[in-house]
Amino acid sequence: QVQLVESGGGLVQPGGSLRLSCTASRSIRTYRMAWYRQAPGKQREWVAQIFSGGSTNYPDPVMGRFTISRDNAKNMVYLQMNNLKPEDTAVYYCQARGGLDYWGQGTQVTVSS
Repeated sequence: QVQLVESGGGLVQPGGSLRLSCTASRSIRTYRMAWYRQAPGKQREWVAQIFSGGSTNYPDPVMGRFTISRDNAKNMVYLQMNNLKPEDTAVYYCQARGGLDYWGQGTQVTVSS
């Protein structure tokens, strides 16, 4: 089992940046890691993933603005978010996939002037 804790959310103005962190309770070296988000009244959606080998994927709405990275030595995954837009407002969740899916509790990101 893997416990995940997200941090780094907050209030930011449009065009601003935030860096989210996800701390895992044990080694995630072999896990595919991902970030998802869920806005009020909407379904949870995937925003970034990184495989154990380091390759990454992003959906079109965040391509070129979000960057996922991992530090296996620290059991951590990051999401760098630049040029944030109001539509990025959501609770952001970290996910670990290695046979089973593990989720964190989420961190709120609010983009507003």
